Amino acid sequence: MKHVLAPLLQTRRRRLLLAGALALLALYLVYRLLYPVLFDAYVGKINAPLDYASSRALTDQAFERMARDLTEEARRARAAERVEVEAESAFAREVRIEMLMNTPSVVRATEPSHIKYFREAGIRRYEGPKTCLQCHATIEVTHGDGSTSVVDTLDDLVNSVHFKFQSDSPGFSTYGYDGREVNAPGERPIPVGKINRACGIPGSFSWTGWAALIESRPEHAEGEVVLRSEGCGQCHIGGNYQPATEKMMPVGDVPAEAKAGIDCLICHATDYDMNQRYVIEDAHGLRWNQDRSMRAALTVGPVTSDNCLRCHQHNMGGDAYHANQAAQALGARHQRLLHQGAKRGNPFSPEADVHAAADIQCTDCHVPEGHKIPRGRFGVDLVANDLPDKEVACEGCHSRAPHNASEHKALLNGHIDRLACETCHITALEDNNVVLRDWVHPTWNAEEGIYEPTDIYRSGAPGKGFTYLWFNGNGTFLANALGSNPDGDGSYDPLMAQITRIDDPEVIAAVRARAEALKADYPEIDVEAYVRAATDPLSQLTPELLAQRRAMIERNLRPVMEGGKSRIYPFKLFNAMMYEDTANQGPFGAMILPFDYATYYATGDSRAAVVQALRDPIVQRMYQTPFKVYMMDEFMAYFGVLDGWTADYPLDATGRLGPQVEPHWMRQMGTLMVNHGIQRAAHGCADCHAPDGIMDFRALGYGERRAAELEQLDGLDLGRIDEH
Repeated sequence: MKHVLAPLLQTRRRRLLLAGALALLALYLVYRLLYPVLFDAYVGKINAPLDYASSRALTDQAFERMARDLTEEARRARAAERVEVEAESAFAREVRIEMLMNTPSVVRATEPSHIKYFREAGIRRYEGPKTCLQCHATIEVTHGDGSTSVVDTLDDLVNSVHFKFQSDSPGFSTYGYDGREVNAPGERPIPVGKINRACGIPGSFSWTGWAALIESRPEHAEGEVVLRSEGCGQCHIGGNYQPATEKMMPVGDVPAEAKAGIDCLICHATDYDMNQRYVIEDAHGLRWNQDRSMRAALTVGPVTSDNCLRCHQHNMGGDAYHANQAAQALGARHQRLLHQGAKRGNPFSPEADVHAAADIQCTDCHVPEGHKIPRGRFGVDLVANDLPDKEVACEGCHSRAPHNASEHKALLNGHIDRLACETCHITALEDNNVVLRDWVHPTWNAEEGIYEPTDIYRSGAPGKGFTYLWFNGNGTFLANALGSNPDGDGSYDPLMAQITRIDDPEVIAAVRARAEALKADYPEIDVEAYVRAATDPLSQLTPELLAQRRAMIERNLRPVMEGGKSRIYPFKLFNAMMYEDTANQGPFGAMILPFDYATYYATGDSRAAVVQALRDPIVQRMYQTPFKVYMMDEFMAYFGVLDGWTADYPLDATGRLGPQVEPHWMRQMGTLMVNHGIQRAAHGCADCHAPDGIMDFRALGYGERRAAELEQLDGLDLGRIDEH
């Protein structure tokens, strides 16, 4: 009997194994072939092969001419070092320099390394990642602990924040208003990471604003339409028709076409031409062009601050900052729009920052691990962090006792226990630092020929454009610094006080003047109500929501505020008036709605711009069950709305905005970290320790007696300390 059953059992096992293998193969084929098509249809986006006009093949002769051209300045400088100045006439010296700079040894010594590599490999056309991966399919990564590993280059890049700019991994130093650390171990992870309250373009919603062509009518064009480039894609390395939406899903990968569009050279080439960075329209839609010339490819080298600042000066110094090199090359076509106000107002340049003046490179402090770049362990927002456990701090170079050259070193070093380095050494932000911005009531900019959000108040001054808060390294879901005064009287309460109110009479007067000016174009504005909402945003909450807010702060956030070590840091202030979906409102605000950029900038009709953005397929998906279950319920819980996501689509059957869409100032100002713009000449003692000083000791939680003592330190020679 056994002899009869054994073959039958073996046959059955083989059939089961074969069926299982076929099922797995079918699932794999569905995942690889069918899922991407269904996903693109679901989110209403498209992927297609990409081409770039600057990607042209060179002949061998043209290649060598370009190589000589690229190295001419370096060859001349090297040759000039070897030719004596005194012994010859200027003419004879120039002849010798010309001869020497063209010798093979000088050419070899000055050529960028990739000229040699491309020459030997026969590469005469740069085709994006396809070209780079011929040699760099894998890279060796050195980690913070000194260990090394070999990783797939493309996978490492695609899964970095610079490409996908969001993450569902743990490591956020951010807490929801429900008291939970965002994506903490044990919690259900959701994709978050790109909430940046001070983004310079309206809405800051990458799905609806990745790439846009704006119809502008500048004065100089005398009524003619001039197309301008705008959108989130100008500051991100993906070159496709939309951001890496696939990376927000629990399964799926970015398609090959999107990976082929990655802009390697903007980060790695010395001679990258920012004039090639503009929006183009082809048969499939709108996307961002890039420099794929051989000239740029031949200048690949170590990443420098100049590479980083092509995008990050937009964030720090702003587009209008005179040393922003990218803003001097706005595009060969469809020039990029300049954003007038600065997001942070702390530029990284030799004149504005002592580290830039010392030629310290960005990567000297933000030491990469492959394509993963740390932003530091501290953070107050939801900007994702590739390496959340890696330290980026002043103490990495300067230690906790940096003032040893001063005769007052004991006094100055003693302050380190309570003050961050930035508190003294960032004395001001740029004057165009935006504090209050109104996106609901845009203003016509005749020079640019567009409507733009109205900056209600700008300042770079302490106490006006930025303030001082206790900070222990953690922040809230909407970018508010958390910390506590370890010696205070328990009154420190920023989420109910200083970041929810503007008390400065000068600032209030400036806001009122701007509101009165806006009323000329928007007669419906009630000036006093406008000023109150802008300077006291909690006034927009009902008594019931105020009570809930107080209870949630004490129950959920107070323990986080009192945990760890707090010091006083400077924080840039920012708040904005936006359209909100008040069906999803809690004690800390409501769901912000995006704008369609083309409509907003060209017409100034902010409501029509919201309507158009809401029609985007992926925004519609947000208001459907799969998105609600997958991420929106969890997202709103962090937001402080504990009843879950109310999926009532804000457009009614006629395509009009529903009654739940209302304009509001966000209920608290954002407090964004400022770590650059460091000056050697810091604040002096009298700047803080005086009755009219820049430090509000009472708001920082000191009792009346202690605050008075701190405002006047008897026996201290303020003048002598100020000199150091």
